[in-house]
Amino acid sequence: MFDISDTAIDDQALRAAMGADAAGAFVCFEGWVRERNLERAVQRLAFEADTKLAANEFAKIEAEARTKFEVLEIRCVHRTGVLAIGELAVWIGVTAVHRGPAFEACRYVIDELKSRLPIWKKEHYFDGDSGWLNHP
Repeated sequence: MFDISDTAIDDQALRAAMGADAAGAFVCFEGWVRERNLERAVQRLAFEADTKLAANEFAKIEAEARTKFEVLEIRCVHRTGVLAIGELAVWIGVTAVHRGPAFEACRYVIDELKSRLPIWKKEHYFDGDSGWLNHP
């Protein structure tokens, strides 16, 4: 399951939806908006995405993760729009029978998401400057 949302991510609802009797492990990654980047004070972030392309590419990433790791479920939600410091920007949850595959799959999914999905991040700084970031 993959979603791009312009509203706050409900991590509690996502976590609750991951429950499965067959799962022995649940691993979650949460990416938050931080107040500093590269020694600059960040005021806010703005995310833009090509929703259709992102969904198609995430489907490929999910299929790859399912081939590489024995997982039960993978869910991901990524925000778009303007986010304040401390807001949840991306949430990934993975369930598996055992913790090893859950950890590995979660790491794989966030790494691939950051390098492959057409989601762009613009930082706005307190000094009035802003810039699009191009790094995972």
